[in-house]
Amino acid sequence: MTSQPPLPPSQPEQPAETVPTCYRHPDRETWVRCQRCDRPICPDCMRDAAVGFQCPECVAEGNRGIRQAKSTFGGAVVRAPYVTWTILAANVLVFVAQYFVPDIQRLLGMNSLFVALGDEYYRLITAAFVHGGMFHILFNSWALYVIGPYLERAFGHVRFVALYLVSALGGSVLGLWMDNPRILTVGASGAIFGLFGAVFVVGRRLNLDVRGIAVLIAINLAITFIVPGISWTGHIGGLVTGAALSAALAYAPRENRAVWQAAAVAGFVALLAVLVVVRIPMITMAILG
Repeated sequence: MTSQPPLPPSQPEQPAETVPTCYRHPDRETWVRCQRCDRPICPDCMRDAAVGFQCPECVAEGNRGIRQAKSTFGGAVVRAPYVTWTILAANVLVFVAQYFVPDIQRLLGMNSLFVALGDEYYRLITAAFVHGGMFHILFNSWALYVIGPYLERAFGHVRFVALYLVSALGGSVLGLWMDNPRILTVGASGAIFGLFGAVFVVGRRLNLDVRGIAVLIAINLAITFIVPGISWTGHIGGLVTGAALSAALAYAPRENRAVWQAAAVAGFVALLAVLVVVRIPMITMAILG
């Protein structure tokens, strides 16, 4: 019998290296890790960083400490004046629709009787989207195209649309008090005059030369009272409302500015609503005796 050399001791089997998986998608293998928290992340979770990649949670955490850019008076930075373009498009679409549905003016225009007796309060706003002719809509569209983007970038989308609509409402409310209740008025001129007033206020707030806009306002006010058939109430009401509201927005304290501005918008809407509520019974009594 021959002797055999002793067998070497058996080596324990080495476990295979575990393949890491994305911490947000456990079914996806990945060898990339977040540079900040070192957790594995798949391609869908990779966010470019200064060096390598970070996960979505670390990116969000880092952004919390970065001060977000704001417009001149506290709104979000406006890359493109979408509100201005939307209002322009709405005005044009309604004007085109008037040729196919002639009753649009009667259905949407501002009239004290319809508001007071028919509870059609929507006319206080919808009248600003209806126009009486080609020159009417061309002038208002041109004015909005020129000054709308400037104000939208200064105030931000939300504040600008509030300024536009509240100015339109201010013009309608003065018309509710002063116009012949049997006259139908239409047009965005109240809102446009509100924007004129806002440009003047913003210019003064930023110490800019406001002589140009002052002359433009004066010329248009003169036309308002010289040319027959123009609603002076819409123009004056919109101008006063737009100037006053823009002043409240532009001069709001920097500390808690958004709160002050929201309160200003709400306050103007409430004041105009009170003026409507007070005026309605007067019209009803005058008509019904």
